[in-house]
Amino acid sequence: MPLTRRTVLKSAATAVPVAALSTLPASASRVREPAVVGRLFEKVEAGLAKYAIPGVGLGVWYRGREYVRGFGVTNVDTGDAVTADTAFRVGSTSKTFTATAIMRLVERGRISLDRPVRAYLPDFATQDPAVAQRVTVRQLLNHTAGWQGDYFEDTGQGDDALARYVAGVAEIPQLTPLGKVFSYNNAAIGVAGRIIEVVTGRSYEDATRALVLDPLGLGHSRFFRSELDGISIADPHNNVDGKPVVEPSFDAMPRALHSIGGLYSSARDQLRYARYHLGHREVPRLLSERGRLAMQSHPGPGGTLFVELNGVGVSWMLRPTAQHPTVVQHGGDWYGQHSGFLFVPERDFAITLLTNSESGPALVAELFADDWALQEFAGVSNLPAVPRELPRRQLAEYAGTYVSQQIGPDGKPEDLGLDVTPDGGELVAGVGGETLLRLAFYRKDYVLALNPDGSPTHVRANFVRGRSGQVEWLRYGGRLFRYHPSGARQVTAFRHRTL
Repeated sequence: MPLTRRTVLKSAATAVPVAALSTLPASASRVREPAVVGRLFEKVEAGLAKYAIPGVGLGVWYRGREYVRGFGVTNVDTGDAVTADTAFRVGSTSKTFTATAIMRLVERGRISLDRPVRAYLPDFATQDPAVAQRVTVRQLLNHTAGWQGDYFEDTGQGDDALARYVAGVAEIPQLTPLGKVFSYNNAAIGVAGRIIEVVTGRSYEDATRALVLDPLGLGHSRFFRSELDGISIADPHNNVDGKPVVEPSFDAMPRALHSIGGLYSSARDQLRYARYHLGHREVPRLLSERGRLAMQSHPGPGGTLFVELNGVGVSWMLRPTAQHPTVVQHGGDWYGQHSGFLFVPERDFAITLLTNSESGPALVAELFADDWALQEFAGVSNLPAVPRELPRRQLAEYAGTYVSQQIGPDGKPEDLGLDVTPDGGELVAGVGGETLLRLAFYRKDYVLALNPDGSPTHVRANFVRGRSGQVEWLRYGGRLFRYHPSGARQVTAFRHRTL
């Protein structure tokens, strides 16, 4: 999802409080629940008002019980209430459905995670021919393929959309050596979706419905809005002068991106999906226990994607905690639709949150990047991150311009960048003299992203060094921004696109 400079802080999962909405009713009356669940409901209700979010779908699994509820409205013009079964676009959590479908084919002997992609797509090409020969299915799914990941070209709505999209991967720059560096890679998951099509002989959507959605009984989860007739759907909203405004154009998505971020789903369906991946036996079994657990283990290289990561397993982000249990996480974003999704297997806890506003990342950050929900429900917290000031001479090695590139729906590349300079023991990141973020170090090469006034955003980022030990990249939002010494590269915009 592209975000302009004005909305970069939202893309970093934070936002400035805006005018309260006093007319957004919860969709269900309060029922008896544990006190902590009540506090969560209150936090969500406060978030709707604080950030002008029209509607939220929430699902929680806690101490052996489901708590699923809708808040607010699907559309500020119609006033229709959100329910537990209202469908939102979940964005990148769709990637885990793609990976679950892949794993079902692995267990049927149709795919091997460690075979080259060319075993299934013989004509697959990349800018570096050696990468095309060697890249494996696993490397697609753990985001270590190494090519530029933000490729969003619209190749039409036909059944050949994904095939045409994957052919375009041949033009994407290779950034890092294969398998060595974590960099969030939408395009790689598109390739994985194409493998599903070729192996099954069906469209990605039909195959994933047959392999995952229907067996789990996810009746409010589909890739095409037309398949949701009769089902409540949350419309996307822009945020204009602190108020939500329905924006129907936000709902459009190139079909080629369905395996990357196109699924519509409800809070109830998302929680059922989480319970499957927690290993609950009352949910239909898709994979062997070995296969299910393999998705949550053996991560590739680590780094940050809003929080610190040990790395990515088979599409699942594996997040460390100070108390050692692993948090298994995803979530996603599209225009006017932002969501969070995580579970903690060792605590038998899961939470999913779906929002229908451009200001949704603020509430997602409070519940999925910050410690509050993890501490309250699972007794775990993020690794400690106490910011400290560094001397200017030490900050100087990070100073410069950091540039990334994305390829939009029109197929045209666009440079995106940040100018980073030392300031008062921290780094200031901005464009054209406008400060967008402050970066405060809490350990070597790792920083907390702060608002310009120094208030927290709950977001972590890190610098990546090359073989020589010099800083080569800033990893922000999971993306790699290439380092250029101060003044060597001029940029005019910073946007952050994520599915």
